[in-house]
Amino acid sequence: MQERWFGIASQGDADGVGEMKMTKGTAASASTRRILVASLVGTSVEYFDFYIYATAAALVFGPLFFPSGDPGMELLLSYASLGTAFLARPLGAWAFGHYGDRVGRKSTLVVSLMLMGGSTLAIAFLPTYEMIGIWAPILLNLLRFGQGFGLGGEWGGAALLAVENAPPGWRGRFGMMPQFGAPVGFVAANGLFLLLGLMLTPEQFIDWGWRLPFLFSIILVGLGLWVRLKIAETPDFAKSLEESPPPAVPIGELFRFHWRAAIGGTLATVACFAVYYIATAFTLGYATTTLGIDRQTFLALQLAAILFMALGILVSGYYTDRKGPYPVLIAGCIIAIGAALQLAPTLGSGSLGVIFGGLAFLLFAMGIIFGPVGAWLPSLFPARVRYTGVSIAFNMAGIIGGGLTPVMAQALSQKGGLAMVGLYLTIACLISLLALLSLRPRAR
Repeated sequence: MQERWFGIASQGDADGVGEMKMTKGTAASASTRRILVASLVGTSVEYFDFYIYATAAALVFGPLFFPSGDPGMELLLSYASLGTAFLARPLGAWAFGHYGDRVGRKSTLVVSLMLMGGSTLAIAFLPTYEMIGIWAPILLNLLRFGQGFGLGGEWGGAALLAVENAPPGWRGRFGMMPQFGAPVGFVAANGLFLLLGLMLTPEQFIDWGWRLPFLFSIILVGLGLWVRLKIAETPDFAKSLEESPPPAVPIGELFRFHWRAAIGGTLATVACFAVYYIATAFTLGYATTTLGIDRQTFLALQLAAILFMALGILVSGYYTDRKGPYPVLIAGCIIAIGAALQLAPTLGSGSLGVIFGGLAFLLFAMGIIFGPVGAWLPSLFPARVRYTGVSIAFNMAGIIGGGLTPVMAQALSQKGGLAMVGLYLTIACLISLLALLSLRPRAR
């Protein structure tokens, strides 16, 4: 008899050897499913927590925590608080990367998820400016910092969990699993906000309804912890420990011997964040405040458009295993440049159909770039400093491409219109394209 696991067949015989192999294959398959679910659930929680904050920042945080009488200024300050987490992410990347490379991937991922989830839950109970004055925005930024610090170690560990357990020829498809957390978390977050908007009056939503998504996040965090506590350490980390002791200071070794890969990986990932936060946080705020589009209508458009991001991740993950990550990433950057150039005419058209097409194109381009990153970034670093390298590069890219983007885009749109926002996004994609070309392996 014959059983197959990821295309690898094992042939049995009449004396029971086949049954034994099938049992081992079944155990391996069950373990692999747990690993993939753990990487997906963890990043889904990560993106859910981040997206509910980004959505609340675009919809309600301005008047509740930064009241000024000027809607544009309130939105700008609200987006600035969104960027607080990006300042915390490199610190979290250093801290969790340090222990991830010295202690292991599993325990580090559990702690990062608890910190991120606890900070998100606390926002549900946060008093507003009307209740406690200036302490409200201060506490909001502190909790946002906690979110970012926990997130700093989350994605890198989830990517390593998947890629370091991948069979030969499957790194692209295993590595894309953490990326699926982005559309899953987005659908869960914005879908919840959409339902609340339909079930509650605007007054109820502003008064207390916005707190519910932050409260519900504890359910996803509990699920993520339950799955992660059942997984084993990755083979690459175990092999690294067998070969030599872990580095005393992983970040020191990283910047001494692998600084070029760290800088190149950072710049090459900038486009992922820039495209995503323009297509989600900025467009939501711009559409509901400047264009006057109904909030629920635009949330529904984004929920439909995010499916194109999932499609892009699926396509690029598959082709990463067939063609390698570099051709796919370069193609993604070129597609993203085209998507950036159509931002102003589509979003400014006023037509919901045209706006949807523009959003779908942007998010599809994001998926093409994002899909291979989970397999590509780990390939730049040796296992002994891989957690630190991947986390530092990914989160520094988050600051450059994501943390400042909603604020910059909002300011540019007020001064120069949507064309300036499109130009800003085009430059971000060009930076990533040039970084990829500089790191691309040369043929001997």
